[in-house]
Amino acid sequence: MSFPLLTATAAVPAIGAVATAAVPAARRTGAKWLALAFSLVTVGFAAAVLLRFDTGSGADRFQLTESHSWIEDFGVRYELGVDGIGATMIALTAVLVPFLIGAGWNDADPVEGEPQATRRWRPTQGFFALILMVEAMVVLSFAATDVFLFYLFFEAMLIPMYFLIGGFGDRAGEQGEEGQARQRSYAAVKFLLYNLVGGLVMLAAVIGLYAQTADQLDAGTFSLQAILEARASGDLDFSTGVERWLFLGFFFAFAIKAPLWPLHTWLPNAMGEATAPVAVLITAIVDKVGTFAMLRFCLGLFPEASDWATPVILVLSLVSILYGALVALGQRDMKRLIAYASISHFGFIVLGVFAMTSQGQGGATLYMINHGIATAALLLVAGFLIARRGSRLIGDYGGVQKTAPVLAGTFLVGGLATLSLPGTGPFVSEFLVLVGTFSRHQAVGIIACTGIVLAALYVLVLYQRTMTGPVRAGLEKLPDLRVRELAVVTPLIGLLLFLGVYPKPLTEIVNPAVEHTLSDVHQTDPEPQIDVSEVEAAE
Repeated sequence: MSFPLLTATAAVPAIGAVATAAVPAARRTGAKWLALAFSLVTVGFAAAVLLRFDTGSGADRFQLTESHSWIEDFGVRYELGVDGIGATMIALTAVLVPFLIGAGWNDADPVEGEPQATRRWRPTQGFFALILMVEAMVVLSFAATDVFLFYLFFEAMLIPMYFLIGGFGDRAGEQGEEGQARQRSYAAVKFLLYNLVGGLVMLAAVIGLYAQTADQLDAGTFSLQAILEARASGDLDFSTGVERWLFLGFFFAFAIKAPLWPLHTWLPNAMGEATAPVAVLITAIVDKVGTFAMLRFCLGLFPEASDWATPVILVLSLVSILYGALVALGQRDMKRLIAYASISHFGFIVLGVFAMTSQGQGGATLYMINHGIATAALLLVAGFLIARRGSRLIGDYGGVQKTAPVLAGTFLVGGLATLSLPGTGPFVSEFLVLVGTFSRHQAVGIIACTGIVLAALYVLVLYQRTMTGPVRAGLEKLPDLRVRELAVVTPLIGLLLFLGVYPKPLTEIVNPAVEHTLSDVHQTDPEPQIDVSEVEAAE
């Protein structure tokens, strides 16, 4: 029996969460180092997943598979496996978590001199244990090839996220301690309710899917591989109405998680009230489960319904791109600006997924990875700045580049990556999404390009208002980035630049999975439309 690498990759952070939570309350520093150690071991396991993944022609679609009987009476199995997309998303999750732990090193510590009456419940051990638990559940979501198992972890990750948002705010707010507590509670409950509603709708679709397999196959099953094979052979055939309803049930849940307009409104609240590392955990890791699931489940299980829904989804994607960017331009709160920018970026990702071209879907997968790294770099530096000033308001800053030039420089690089500057990873992703969209939906591709201009506006205006000009009162002695903070930000910037000039290691892993997905939906890339007579005349 081969070593269960995927289970081990998820088990390490899960064990780390329990071990960190069990550290005595007086040993906060030891809990931090323990959590960091477990997250680094997880990076090693994720690297092993990538190294053992076979990208050669003829390789299996799902690799490193594990399959064990679980609830036999209902056809539920513990089945794991990854394609190229799942493997890279597990790697993204594992790589980012150590940086989040390093960035949030002091975020959950008690505040010196804080009155007992207003002191929050902020156990350091609990903060880092919850982050590791989210990591474990996200890894299992990316690896699950049993639909019910995926649903289980898709929903279970809401519990630790709820406590991270509601219990660990960033201490920077205008409402005072009581007002901040209310805002955190509101944001956490809104996050939970939105995602629970989506999960309930998805549960109905999951049950409907099982009922269809039980009716048409020898026994009901939740196995993604078995369902895909039965659909390809014709043994499992959904009626048009059933397939569309099942697709909508899955897509609704994923569109909330992603999030896609108009189901996005929980994200600015959650990111605004959470600490910067938790905000990165939300938008760079947890939300990617939604777009990943669109590729794996919506397109794989319901190809005809995906084709039917594509025109509407493309419109929703365009609205997300433009709406998110325009609202970001008008934000006064730095973290909410980044949240609305992320809504715009998720619009690009969904656009690439439903462009139904290899460039679009490959670009969407790279976008998920590069957006995660770029958002982490920008948001963590913003978090360092907010912690120094004690305010999220853009108007409270100015002239920071004169007092903290390294902080301003890293903020600029993170911002330029966010607007997809050539030479950074997000540029490659956005370019592929737009090329893939334009080749099949020219008008949609042209309109989506407007998002590039708007992104340049909100990023450069943010930088100008916070970093340039005269130094605002109270910022004259603003400290620059410390060694720990540089250790967090520098590797992320290095990754952005490396993937901007050499994305091949990722594309080699991702492209075979994209080919399988296009085959599922019975699509091929459009042939170039060239008038041969015009070419000959020009010669």
